[in-house]
Amino acid sequence: MEKLVIRGQKRLEGEVCVSGAKNAAVAILPATILSDGKCTIENVPDILDVAILKEILKELGASINQINDSSIQIDTSNINSYVANNSQIGKLRASYYLMGALLGRFKKAIVPFPGGCDFGVRPIDQHIKGFEALGAKVEIEHGKVIISAEKLVGAPVYLDVVSVGATVNIMLAAVKAEGVTTIENAAKEPHIVDLANFLNAMGADIKGAGTDVIKIRGKKHLKGGHTYTIIPDQIEAGTYMIAAAATNGDVLVKNIIPKHMESLTAKLQEMNVTVDVYDDSIRVRGSDKIQKVNIKTLPYPGFPTDLQPPVTSLLCRAEGTSIITEGVWDNRFQYVDELKRMGAKIKVEGRTAVIEGPVRLTGAPVRAMDLRAGAAMVIAGLMAHGETVISNIHYIDRGYERLDEKLRTLGADIQRIK
Repeated sequence: MEKLVIRGQKRLEGEVCVSGAKNAAVAILPATILSDGKCTIENVPDILDVAILKEILKELGASINQINDSSIQIDTSNINSYVANNSQIGKLRASYYLMGALLGRFKKAIVPFPGGCDFGVRPIDQHIKGFEALGAKVEIEHGKVIISAEKLVGAPVYLDVVSVGATVNIMLAAVKAEGVTTIENAAKEPHIVDLANFLNAMGADIKGAGTDVIKIRGKKHLKGGHTYTIIPDQIEAGTYMIAAAATNGDVLVKNIIPKHMESLTAKLQEMNVTVDVYDDSIRVRGSDKIQKVNIKTLPYPGFPTDLQPPVTSLLCRAEGTSIITEGVWDNRFQYVDELKRMGAKIKVEGRTAVIEGPVRLTGAPVRAMDLRAGAAMVIAGLMAHGETVISNIHYIDRGYERLDEKLRTLGADIQRIK
């Protein structure tokens, strides 16, 4: 097992380049199943979730050619199985996108129940509702989701809750269905728009992505042969912005879409952090005194739930009492006990955390409880006096490309050890 060892109290300075978006990549890779030919995808992040998905696609019959560090060519024309049974699927939440993609192509799909980070109930009832509206029958047997349809026919689908996963899966299933599908109360996240743009580049007819009503006019064939570039990762960008503020640093975060960062930018400015926004980069300069703030996480364009753990670490430095309300997941504060080992003063009641600051964090052995909680531990370690050792770092590798290497270039004292 690998661990990260951080000696804190080093100011981060310099430039860092953000990789392709994890949440877009894990939707776009399964979407290639719907193509009649080869697709070239650029700005693919080199992370564990993508490696697992590539392995699953190869097992299904796809051929994948690595063009360079961040570009791949995928040919899915030889996929002839609608049964995904790779043992890694249980580790990967985004494996459920194979359901929509395989259903869209074969009118059948058998996929093990998805895994991923554990921070509350993450039901797939809205996914099932969407598949059934299109005419599919869905059964769950022996830990597998079994979906079949004589044919898929477009239909109106109203999501009871805003669900990124269900929005993606219904889009994937509907692009080759007969007629028009309307998704109401759809998720509006940047990676939903990115997936729609990718599918449209293959010849799909999707309108309204990025709003709460998405209209999909089904097409018989989606062609390959095009090149598509994945958007930059909003959450990775936010993590470096928060790390710069946490260490009173001065960091230029490059290759980002500033509009995606507006909710975080506003909160950092409220905390007395200087944020300069440019065309495709943001400079963050810390402050000796961080001001307390209240934050509620919400679906996009609200404050991202995935940045809630990292910003909680930062608020341990803030003057006074900050309150964070988790508006998306019901159990996302499991990592707080790890921060308390380092001296944090945080009380959690249900979906609310009350953070008293400023406190002097000290290094300690801690665990990454999930992907974004892992980022929170790294940021706490960068702030802390002494040495922090983080275990369970496979969670971090699931969604951050070479996080330790990028932080070292900014001046962090962080090492990966066996």
